[in-house]
Amino acid sequence: MNRLRNQVQVIGRLGNTPEFKEFEGNKKLIRFRLAVHEFFTDSKGERQERTQWHTLIAWGKTASNMFEYVNKGDEVAILGKLVQSTFKDKDDKMRTSTEIQIEDWLLVQRVSVPAA
Repeated sequence: MNRLRNQVQVIGRLGNTPEFKEFEGNKKLIRFRLAVHEFFTDSKGERQERTQWHTLIAWGKTASNMFEYVNKGDEVAILGKLVQSTFKDKDDKMRTSTEIQIEDWLLVQRVSVPAA
C-alpha cells in the first residue's frame, strides 16, 4: 500500500530533446519536458483540448536507456513519483519545483525520423 502513496502515471509527448548529464561517480541524469494532452467537452458541448507540461527526471540506468531511445515528439508512458526540491534563483530567492521522477517507462509511439 505504501507504493500508492506517491505514484504518478502519465502518457505524453516529449516537448524537447532530453538533456543528459553525467556526474562524478558515474551518476547519470536525464531531464525533459512532457506535454500531456487532455480532451473534454465544455459547457457549450464543444470539444476542447488542454495541455499540461511536466518536468521529468530519471537517474542511472533508466536515464541512460531513455537517452538512447527517446527523442523530442516521441510518446511515452511513465510511472513515477512526485519529487519536490528547493533552490535559490538568480535573485537569491528561494524557489520550489516539483518534478516527476521516472521509475519505469514505455515508448508508446516514436516520431518518424526523416531519412538522411
